[in-house]
Amino acid sequence: MNLPDLLARLDAHAHAAADWGQVATYIPELAQVDPAQFAISVVLADGTLHSAGQSQTRFSIQSVSKVFTLACVLSRIGESLWARVGREPSGDRFDSMLLLEQEQGRPRNPFINAGALVTTDELLAGRAPRDALSEILGFIRAASGDDDIHIDSEVAHSEATTGFRNVALANYLKSYDNLKNMPEMVLGTYFHQCAIEMTTEQLARAGRGIAGLPGAPLLLSPVKRRRIAALMMTCGHYDGSGDFAFRTGLPGKSGVGGGILVAVPGVASIAVWSPGLNAWGNSKVGTEAIEALAQETGWSVFG
Repeated sequence: MNLPDLLARLDAHAHAAADWGQVATYIPELAQVDPAQFAISVVLADGTLHSAGQSQTRFSIQSVSKVFTLACVLSRIGESLWARVGREPSGDRFDSMLLLEQEQGRPRNPFINAGALVTTDELLAGRAPRDALSEILGFIRAASGDDDIHIDSEVAHSEATTGFRNVALANYLKSYDNLKNMPEMVLGTYFHQCAIEMTTEQLARAGRGIAGLPGAPLLLSPVKRRRIAALMMTCGHYDGSGDFAFRTGLPGKSGVGGGILVAVPGVASIAVWSPGLNAWGNSKVGTEAIEALAQETGWSVFG
């Protein structure tokens, strides 16, 4: 297999098909992004990095950040998080209120928005938002081996001024005593967390520890790494998680900025970006590219 040639073919196919999906219009800053863009980066077990497309273009990682926030919280408090957040797929939209009401304020998993708010709340315990955000950024920078990773303040402001559904989720969680901090503090931290921007090369490097690649920075125990990957497989694409797992056979976490982080345990860490989304709110072209990559390489957690 010639991986550079394969990635170049995926890039060429994306541009030839020109079927990009729709950008996330409900976040004004993301609504302005040109959907006709594509990047993919793969870090292999031997440490080599291969990329195609616009792999140096920075994009808002949005909900991909939830993987790293979860990693920080599990490192801090361990298994006690699961008293506040479940580990089951939701089967509903990432910002749905329905299950939260039915299940009395305990979110189904840490990757839907309600669950991510609880995880961020836990990271805030006894600290200012600046310190919590510093921990998330510090973890990502250490995982990627790159300090040039920052928060896009304009995207954070754009989310804060339009994120009314997240405001509702936070207040609902507070009504069930499942937020320790005030909703405004949790929301502000969460919006800034989602506004972290990275390139696919940075993101692929940041995923090496989750993929368990040799030489990756030792930031997670093997048990925590496996559990995060399991949640990525079952819950990483919201109500499209089953479809993504069926098509790719790999754990992945998406974000509405068009990024997807994928782990091939012991083999590779993959990051793909294309800002147009499918009906589930996941990158349309990115999902198609990962499916094609998995088929060509035979990479799958199922052998």
